[in-house]
Amino acid sequence: MDALIVVDMQVGLLNGEPKHDLHGVIERINQLAAKVRERSGVVIFVQHCSGAEDDFVPGTPGWALLPELNRAAADIVIRKTLNDPFAGTDLAARLKEIAPARVFITGWATDLCVDATVRSAISNHYDVVVVTDGHTLNDRPHLDAQSVIRHHHWIWGNLITQRSISLVRTDELLP
Repeated sequence: MDALIVVDMQVGLLNGEPKHDLHGVIERINQLAAKVRERSGVVIFVQHCSGAEDDFVPGTPGWALLPELNRAAADIVIRKTLNDPFAGTDLAARLKEIAPARVFITGWATDLCVDATVRSAISNHYDVVVVTDGHTLNDRPHLDAQSVIRHHHWIWGNLITQRSISLVRTDELLP
């Protein structure tokens, strides 16, 4: 069984500046989520929560998951307050119960919360699959989004780990 983690795909985070291939990323997350569910896997949505100063107070419009995401009743939602969804949440315990063969990682933002999720999943001894066309961000002041993504793919592909980490496109996971 596989687990798909969808990181911070929330209205308030994805409004504003254009995000790299956002519509394509949403479509591919939906396709992969459907396939994971079809194969009796688990889909986990990670949702960032913070104070009133950031518009991520639970129940507010910015906090909501994107309405374009296809969700199922059996999906799990993990609320977090830090970049790392393993820190201060029950994500590690939930994954331990599920015991997935692989953990697929997708979402927002490549260089922040997605990166923290990849590294923590490895540190928590999971075989990780980074869905290379399943995460996004906007241009940064010093680097365009595509360069940030390429850079992180290189970093993740070169992590020193005793578990497996692979970088795979959605279409390679859907057959």
